[in-house]
Amino acid sequence: MATESELVETSRIEAFSDGVFAIAITLLVLELHIPDAPEGELWHALREEWPQFGAYLTSFTIIGIMWINHHSMFRQIQRADRGLMFLNLSLLLWTALLPFPTNLFAEYLRNDTIDAHVAAAVYSANLTLAALAFSAIWWHVLRKHLVDHEMNRSEQRKSVLRYSIGTVIYAATIGLSFISAPLTLLVQFLLAVYYGFEQLRTRSS
Repeated sequence: MATESELVETSRIEAFSDGVFAIAITLLVLELHIPDAPEGELWHALREEWPQFGAYLTSFTIIGIMWINHHSMFRQIQRADRGLMFLNLSLLLWTALLPFPTNLFAEYLRNDTIDAHVAAAVYSANLTLAALAFSAIWWHVLRKHLVDHEMNRSEQRKSVLRYSIGTVIYAATIGLSFISAPLTLLVQFLLAVYYGFEQLRTRSS
């Protein structure tokens, strides 16, 4: 366990993280473009852009819920050590990268080719690594007693397991990517909805 002199407040970590989440979620919309449609064909052209809108909506939802859960997690964390700072940076690494695989996925989603499956796998891998980083943060703060409540080892394992179930499914979507790219996108969206429900023990628990 870190000594008191090695522990710091979490406010700067939260402020920096909020900035990264805000930039990442804003960059997503920059990949939406007005379609070049002949006169009278705009509605058809917009429908043809469904991969861009679908990928945007999914990634916006994922980053938004990541931000909410990050806030919920740090509401319980009383102090931070260097390990937590590095783990939080790893989460921000995959968060900041997400606009790239989102655009890649949207670009190839409509084509039932190996490229579409590869793009879906890259997107899924990015989300899997972000989910692993989230789970690692929660595991670390429990192990180092950086939270505002005490849990025995059994309770810690159950808490980490509950929070990490989605991580296993995220990893499974990498394989699913090579079966169906559109289905992969749907599963990613449903996973975001799952994480929209509180998965962490709160102060009132």
